[in-house]
Amino acid sequence: MARRLLQTLFPLGALVASVTACHDQALGGMGGRDSIAAVGSSTVYPFTTTVAELYVATHPHAAAPVIEETGTGAGLRLFCAGIGSAFPDIADASRRMRADEYRACARNGAGALVEVQLGLDGIAIGRSRAGPAIALTPAQIYRALAAAPGGRPNTARRWSDVDPALPDSPITVYGPPATSGTRDAFGQLILLPGCRAAERRATPACLRIREDGAYVDAGESDNAIVQKLSANPAALGVFGFSYLAENADSLAGVPINGIAPDRPSIATGRYPGARPLFLYVKKAHLDAVPGLHAFLDLYARSWGKGGPLARHGLIPAPAAVQARGVAALRGETLLNPAELS
Repeated sequence: MARRLLQTLFPLGALVASVTACHDQALGGMGGRDSIAAVGSSTVYPFTTTVAELYVATHPHAAAPVIEETGTGAGLRLFCAGIGSAFPDIADASRRMRADEYRACARNGAGALVEVQLGLDGIAIGRSRAGPAIALTPAQIYRALAAAPGGRPNTARRWSDVDPALPDSPITVYGPPATSGTRDAFGQLILLPGCRAAERRATPACLRIREDGAYVDAGESDNAIVQKLSANPAALGVFGFSYLAENADSLAGVPINGIAPDRPSIATGRYPGARPLFLYVKKAHLDAVPGLHAFLDLYARSWGKGGPLARHGLIPAPAAVQARGVAALRGETLLNPAELS
């Protein structure tokens, strides 16, 4: 309930009406905005919301942060649109920023960014514990969900059509939309290797997901996918590991290549869907937005082993990665765009 209130009571749309862009920076203020604004990934959303709740609890006189669950792609577009009170301070991302996204930031005067890897997550395929057990390979997932495996329209309707050893149940997979970083990572980490294994090649066409109802775009909310699995126990869902961990009483992870999505397999990189999670912060906003330094410091103190974010499903990054993140925030170390692809 508290997470939703942070978004509902202080909608980001209200901020967009406040004053704009670089003029605020020249004045050393944010045009009257005194709340921290973050947008982006539905996977990172519960972690940033948890930090926002801690921030409100420890800074009772501060304005409640505005945390919007927009998806990584849409969030980065909002984030990169400019600097000033009309634009977010933080972008949550379930994949690394792409070079073309950075160029959009730079064109709009928002190219001075601090990048922090906040931890690890896994692209989990989950099922209802009331549904049939299933274990998959990337090649089987590719054959089930690709728009045109082998260059021909996908006609598989049941998992047994993909492989006779799989359950004779309909292929129904609830997942995120094309704007989602989880969808991007699912393609890169699962579909491309599956295409390579199935067809001895990997091209952009391998990333096209069928649109005939087997894969169901369930929107940007991973919680909505969890709810759909309760209503349809025969279906599968694609979401961040933290949602699987928080619903372990009703959901089970689907092993991929015999490896179940869990904390040890993600932390060591053994699980095929393991991925890093990121925060992006505008340097121009760090001194202009009240409380932003304190909020980010609280974030860094929450992402370690045994911390509040780990209790919500975040897999802590290795100690060296955590140390680099703290150093980047404290030193305001700028992202090197040459490292992006």
